[in-house]
Amino acid sequence: MKLPFLRSKPKSPPFVTIVSGLPRSGTSMMMKALEAGGLTIVTDAQRAADEDNPKGYYEMERVKQMDKGDTAWMAEAQGKVVKVISALLEHLPASYQYRVIFMQRALPEVLASQKKMLERRGEPTDRVSDEELTRLFTKHLQKVETWLRAQPNFQVLYVDYNRMLTDPTPNVRQISQFLGGTLDEQRMAQVVDPSLYRNRA
Repeated sequence: MKLPFLRSKPKSPPFVTIVSGLPRSGTSMMMKALEAGGLTIVTDAQRAADEDNPKGYYEMERVKQMDKGDTAWMAEAQGKVVKVISALLEHLPASYQYRVIFMQRALPEVLASQKKMLERRGEPTDRVSDEELTRLFTKHLQKVETWLRAQPNFQVLYVDYNRMLTDPTPNVRQISQFLGGTLDEQRMAQVVDPSLYRNRA
């Protein structure tokens, strides 16, 4: 007796993990932690480590061109991790599934960190007041959060940068579970370096 031919169910394509947030909100730290946990990082290593990010930036220059339509590279990012600042999230192609780890940090610390980085580069720091920047960043984050909630192909985990630095273990466990529960949580926790917490509110 011949058994009926059973067509195997196709596997769903792997999701793309996105690390996002405002600049200077802990995205590079999260990229390093995910790499330590066993995930593959998408980076071209063009931006070298410096005093502002001693452990590296984990960026890819082509990500910054998404608003100009450069998204072909995304096909190779499935199952991997990409760093995308919050202002560029809306330019991610809608044809993929995403799991977004969105870094949250106290805004006074973000502003202080950005100001120090500009000072090291010799760029002006007084073009916009801290009060105005706080208002703009708050409005931007509210807009991004609303947009993310409306995307059917996005799952989002918000991670508090300040809490992760002071107690990484529960945060690492939550991140691992969010991404499937297979990460090396111990190694992830070990790369969280409180000595880099230099701009405190």
